[in-house]
Amino acid sequence: MPKVETIERFIAMVESNEHDKAIEKFYTIDASMQENQSEPRIGRDLLVTNEKNTLLKVKSLVSKCVRPYFINGDSVVIQWFFRFEWKDGRVSEIEEIAYQNWENELIKKEKFFYDPKQFTGS
Repeated sequence: MPKVETIERFIAMVESNEHDKAIEKFYTIDASMQENQSEPRIGRDLLVTNEKNTLLKVKSLVSKCVRPYFINGDSVVIQWFFRFEWKDGRVSEIEEIAYQNWENELIKKEKFFYDPKQFTGS
């Protein structure tokens, strides 16, 4: 079960827009990440690379945890709000739920739930 302090450090790193560094620090080497019903991506290195590629397309980003978050044993649920200003001029505002399975102090599995229409942007 993750400690509250660990969850707070994870959230602080994401809110500082250090998404790739948060994956490096808080995910197991064989972690999986899944978007809605898509196939999961597996392996921390792949997850970090994918996140870095996304961040390269972003002009500015706001990342905010919508509190409270919930911890139940090894399960953690966090609601996030993101505002992406893309380099191509589009703006996307995304709300999502992250359902995480932790192994001790690291995320082993994460699945995101959101409405994909939010990504169409303006």
